[in-house]
Amino acid sequence: MSRPVSRVLTLLELLQAGGVRTVAELADRLGVGERTVRRYVDHLVDLDVPVESVRGRYGGYRLAPGHRMPPLMLTDDEALAVLLGLVAGRRTGITAAAGTAGETAAAKVRRVLPERLRRRLDAVLDSLTFTTEAAGSVAPPAAVLLPIADAVRHHRPVSVRYTGGSGRGGERTLYPYGLVAHEGRWYVTGRDLSVAADRTFRLDRIAGARVLPGTFEPPPDPAPAERVLTALATAPYRHEVTVRVRGTAEQVRGLLPASVATVTEETGGGEVPPGSDGDTEPWCRVEIRAERLDWLPGLLASLDRPFVVERPDELRALVADLAGRLMDAARGAPPPRD
Repeated sequence: MSRPVSRVLTLLELLQAGGVRTVAELADRLGVGERTVRRYVDHLVDLDVPVESVRGRYGGYRLAPGHRMPPLMLTDDEALAVLLGLVAGRRTGITAAAGTAGETAAAKVRRVLPERLRRRLDAVLDSLTFTTEAAGSVAPPAAVLLPIADAVRHHRPVSVRYTGGSGRGGERTLYPYGLVAHEGRWYVTGRDLSVAADRTFRLDRIAGARVLPGTFEPPPDPAPAERVLTALATAPYRHEVTVRVRGTAEQVRGLLPASVATVTEETGGGEVPPGSDGDTEPWCRVEIRAERLDWLPGLLASLDRPFVVERPDELRALVADLAGRLMDAARGAPPPRD
């Protein structure tokens, strides 16, 4: 590639980064004079690239906003970031594109890359393996995600067609506070005007969304992510578990996922749990809702802190059973050598 052509493409790459670039800045980056920069800009305009001239003290050149144009100018690191992002997004279920949109987007990116870079990126993707299975959840379609995101950003109400876990559907009007991606699923949290209460909704259960006139003022806190995690931790499940754990709320929260447990530190006057040695370290009440109890004894043992199961009795039996099996394993003789 000749040097003038290479510099024109470099100029396009600099402008694609966004913002206004002064002539002096561009001349310095390209290693040419200011008159040459203006000539390169004329070359781009001749190629129907919408370069705008900005007048004034801080003027220069910029690209017209919202214009889609070839060629796609990406550095090696940028191209790798885009393709790996698409691959990771498909596997985690976070890619906000329905069907094969992620695959077609990756194909388009590859198609406009130089052959040398395309071969190197293919080598990365072909040699890459993952230690976890791909997420089975489906990302929300753009027709749902984009209107809700617009409503969140501009504090507008939104009407959605929602089908709950029971299979019943209907129209809901929300004041959406924020969008949250958690463990391969997308959620919107906000005020459900039909019940005058804050709710969290899964986007994969929304069939359509429409921004409505008007505005609202979202509450300053808690943050949307905290709202979603709290909603997941307090959702109704088969078993309601209460455990007292020794430690401050900060210490115990750091050991338990926020989407699984709610932690409350006990203050003054609380009954000392049986077996306590009289230490003044505080205790916390941990509440967990779960469909099954079999995984909880291992979780509680992994805390490496004194704990007392308050309910249910079935969990106490499971903890005792685990403790017995661990004692048997500790007392057992080592296996014979060959």
